[in-house]
Amino acid sequence: MKKIAFLGAGSMAEAMISGFVNGGLYQPAQIGVTNRSNTNRLLELSKTYGVSVTDHKKALLDSADIIILAMKPKDAQEALLSIREFIEERHLVISVLAGVTISSITTLLQKDAAVIRAMPNTSASVRMSATAMAVNSKATLHHIQAAKQIFETIGMVTLVEEEKLDAVTGLSGSGPAYIYYIVEAMEQAALEVGLEKEMARNLILQTLAGASEMLLQTNKQPSDLRREVTSPGGTTEAGIQALQNYQLQEAIVACVKSAVERSKELRAGQPAR
Repeated sequence: MKKIAFLGAGSMAEAMISGFVNGGLYQPAQIGVTNRSNTNRLLELSKTYGVSVTDHKKALLDSADIIILAMKPKDAQEALLSIREFIEERHLVISVLAGVTISSITTLLQKDAAVIRAMPNTSASVRMSATAMAVNSKATLHHIQAAKQIFETIGMVTLVEEEKLDAVTGLSGSGPAYIYYIVEAMEQAALEVGLEKEMARNLILQTLAGASEMLLQTNKQPSDLRREVTSPGGTTEAGIQALQNYQLQEAIVACVKSAVERSKELRAGQPAR
């Protein structure tokens, strides 16, 4: 029975733990969690999901087969230095840290370990994450299959070259937040045109879900689907024209590119803005 150790107890760790437990791949007894100093957070995760929590890193890693690095990227160096003496060849190390490269991880650990770097998103908590993975040369087919199984439990998985993970981070890693921001704007618009909040929310969410399913099931390009519902002189055309006037497409492109650049800055070790 494989055991997983989480180093870090933030939102991404919780999203993955929720997906693992609720998806049935791992029992709570197979999951251990530690963090730098926030005992209250650990107790919260233990109470919510039934996972084991500890501040004894050696004991946690000694019993673990898979180690998931889920601390804040700025804390990665300190965390990795604190555990490197406990890392063994049998361990599979999986990192979900934005901007922290595989070579940085292996250098800090001073071990020739199997390392897989992954970029899921917080939709992992409802088992709908979009995850990309990159691997190092020590990761065997067995390691890759184990990691793939983990991330398939919380959504879909694709293998990429590591240099593409900055782009993945800016697109799908941060992507849910962009959608939530758009939903906020649609909710505000609904209020301003006289719709009740709960009614508007239900309409918006079903509209988003339906549009996503149309893209998945029809395999049509989004531009084609958009044109199919945009009648000349109609309401949709008026709405699209307003979006074009406010340069929404350009704003979204700039949004993704800014997130990608920030991921590159983190990778380069530049100070936070």
